[in-house]
Amino acid sequence: MFSRVEPFPGRSRHAEAETSPDDSGADRVRENLATAFTPQRAVICFGPDHAPLEQRQVALALEEAHTLVPKPRIVVFAAFQFDPEAAKDVDETNWPGMTLLKVQMNADLLTDDLKKKRATNESFWLIGQPDVQLEKIAEGDHAGKFRVSVHGFDYFNTKTGAVESGGDDNIATWMLDPDYDGCSLFPRQVFFPMASAKDGWTKLARHLKAEIDTDLIEAYRGTVSLPFEPGEHRRVAVKIVDDRGVESLRVLEVQQ
Repeated sequence: MFSRVEPFPGRSRHAEAETSPDDSGADRVRENLATAFTPQRAVICFGPDHAPLEQRQVALALEEAHTLVPKPRIVVFAAFQFDPEAAKDVDETNWPGMTLLKVQMNADLLTDDLKKKRATNESFWLIGQPDVQLEKIAEGDHAGKFRVSVHGFDYFNTKTGAVESGGDDNIATWMLDPDYDGCSLFPRQVFFPMASAKDGWTKLARHLKAEIDTDLIEAYRGTVSLPFEPGEHRRVAVKIVDDRGVESLRVLEVQQ
């Protein structure tokens, strides 16, 4: 929770905030400085309305945050969509004493005057990394190849303040790039675990007819990839879109 949020003009940062040490807000902080937790300074960087937040904006925001005095303890990147490389940079940047957070914004914010007002509406979701396992196949026809299993994901529930888990039944789609080059996500396998017998690849196959191998339709409705050979970059990228439309990315190193 924030005790205050104010506009803060900059090239890549747009607001600054101060965390509230408890649910009572800023007044409680001022009255009980001797016993309350120390408020933490945060800066907020918003992505564009109709394009992904890109890697360059992340780099500029971190560069500016480094020059601030006192330095912020939290940097929040809020966007309707994240470029895969930008998301990777936020996840993998290790800056001692600073926490970097990805926050996906609800697309309803673009049409605030049209959306229905409900108590359950959430405008922002904190994004975590999916629970993904990469393993080398030891036996059978595909021995020596690799496969990926997707087990779920974690997300922060802003209403309860707790980290909750979503299982594979909450994954709308996930994509696998078996040769991630660190610049662009190029999915070679795409899965629709939540799709019914009439949706997902089945629906596409019906329209394209002979262009899709119907024997593979069932395999592409699961959470375990088809066997694959690792590429020259020795990295695998997995992108998940959950049932709320929130995207998350995980990059794994392929070990010999």
